Amino acid sequence: MKRTHGLCTVLLALLLSLGLAPGPVVAETSPPDAMAKVRQEAVVGGYRLITADDLWAMISKEPAGVLLVDTRQDWEFAGGHIKGAVNFPLEPTWLARLTKRAELEQLVGPDKERHIVFY
Repeated sequence: MKRTHGLCTVLLALLLSLGLAPGPVVAETSPPDAMAKVRQEAVVGGYRLITADDLWAMISKEPAGVLLVDTRQDWEFAGGHIKGAVNFPLEPTWLARLTKRAELEQLVGPDKERHIVFY
């Protein structure tokens, strides 16, 4: 019985990721202070948050000037991603950033003028 339940869970997760889930799907709401925490982390981490419209403007203006890095797992990336993005699975922790630092530096390359967008 557990095996069937696990398979159903995987199938449902797959259907949800493809937007094919049966019936209505209700989005989970985040705590009211979640965005404030994200903004604070951006300040501490030294990076800037942008909107989808900002990203579209950057890509439209100079596609080669933007490196899109999809930090989701391989299977999520395979399920769909922004055209031109590269996959670099990365857990959102300081330890993951530390242990993958050399790989990330190699991915980013020496071009300091290019915008790097992680999602």
